[in-house]
Amino acid sequence: MDASVWIFSTLDSSIRLAVPLIFAAMGGIFSERSGIVDIGLEGKMLFAAFVAAATSYATGSAWLGMCAGIMGSVALSMVHGYASINMRGDQVISGLAVNFFAAGMTVTLGHAWFSRGGQTPGLIGDQRFLPIELPGAEWLGDTIPFFGPLYREVISGHNILVYLSFAIVGVTWWVLFKTRFGLRLRAVGEEPNAVDTAGISVAWMRYRAIAFTGVFCGLAGAYYSTAQNAAFGKNMTAGQGYIALAAVIFGKWRPKTALFACLLFGFLSALETRMQGVAIPGIGVLPTQVFSALPYVLTVVLLAGFIGKAVAPKAVGQPYIKER
Repeated sequence: MDASVWIFSTLDSSIRLAVPLIFAAMGGIFSERSGIVDIGLEGKMLFAAFVAAATSYATGSAWLGMCAGIMGSVALSMVHGYASINMRGDQVISGLAVNFFAAGMTVTLGHAWFSRGGQTPGLIGDQRFLPIELPGAEWLGDTIPFFGPLYREVISGHNILVYLSFAIVGVTWWVLFKTRFGLRLRAVGEEPNAVDTAGISVAWMRYRAIAFTGVFCGLAGAYYSTAQNAAFGKNMTAGQGYIALAAVIFGKWRPKTALFACLLFGFLSALETRMQGVAIPGIGVLPTQVFSALPYVLTVVLLAGFIGKAVAPKAVGQPYIKER
């Protein structure tokens, strides 16, 4: 295979695999910046993937499926918010409960509704998001060396959710660092007592933050089942929610650096398929399991503190008790 073809195909796969991580990571940043630990990113993505696929199949519209997936994810976010904010429960336990609920309920409903081993029927046509060819892709690819094929093979040819994910990164950065809401949200995650003294409801700010998380996880789930794939499969998120949370920490709770972390994880996942049967000079052909484990090994390495000092928001994970 030509080197440029291998590079472009790998980059293309890296972007596709990074998209759900980007959505979930941006949602995790909103949640954790407000002081709420959200281990439940995985469960919200999985539940949204099922709801989106089931709704798309029933209605024939991927857009309605996406909206339904977002609603399902936001509903789970509100459950996590109630347990964490109102009941002041352990946020990690609440997030894990969301994950367990999603893992069991999606399979149960899949069996009951479709009798396909927990899967949904395949999606076709308007039931899923299809690739979009950007203007001039073919002409530039045949005319301009390197940059033309890069535009045609890597930038063009993705579905609408891929482009939306990158736009969401800019929106997240702008909301967090350029708006009054973002300033208050970051203050809630650092000094909730000061925010409360200023007459701002800590609970209301945190609920709005986890609503954003629910929306973004809903988009990630819808991408899995109606864009990247053409149906819902049992446990199809395969731990990607935890990797997205690792990307949040690796990115030090900032959208731009979290984006690069997601792209890195996407690249490592792409290597799994691209390196099958490929001999590495001086080493030979490595088992595919080595490349399958790379994203998870990197996650452990990053969380072990090999990325420098990552300082979390001071109030993250701490239930707020209003002073009388």
